[in-house]
Amino acid sequence: MAEPLTLYKLIILYMLEKVDFPLTNGQLADFILNQGYTTYFILQQAISELVEAELISVETIRNSSRYQITDSGRSTLDYFKNKIPKAIQGDITAYLRKNRITLRNEVAVTAEYFKNTGGEYTVHCVVKEKDFDLISLTISVPDKKQADTMCSRWEKKCQKLYQTIMEELS
Repeated sequence: MAEPLTLYKLIILYMLEKVDFPLTNGQLADFILNQGYTTYFILQQAISELVEAELISVETIRNSSRYQITDSGRSTLDYFKNKIPKAIQGDITAYLRKNRITLRNEVAVTAEYFKNTGGEYTVHCVVKEKDFDLISLTISVPDKKQADTMCSRWEKKCQKLYQTIMEELS
């Protein structure tokens, strides 16, 4: 069996390799901490070292970090996968099977904003389906409060908005 920190890194790589969408820091932590494998701070160290070694990539959207395995991460995992106990592999597989739809939906809908060169705010809202954007909406708004409100409401309203757009344009 691998050293503890190495094992945690392999668990993270294994989880990311088993899904075709990114996982958030919270999603990784939910599984690893609830299984009692390690503490939050050691988990964050493992994630940080994986990012630094370019075995996983990170994208941050509105205070949420989303991780994906890189090609180097896949190669590393292929080489060391046998160091992950079969029981842990089974736990990961069961967790992902049970929670796949919820996990995917949590990362499929994103909204972020930034201040543009005109002094206004640009709001960018997306719904992803696998590796492509099902809908991508970019809107300019006058102030930060409105941008924040739109981002907050996007998750709840995106399905209805998509349906309305499809009806109106079809």
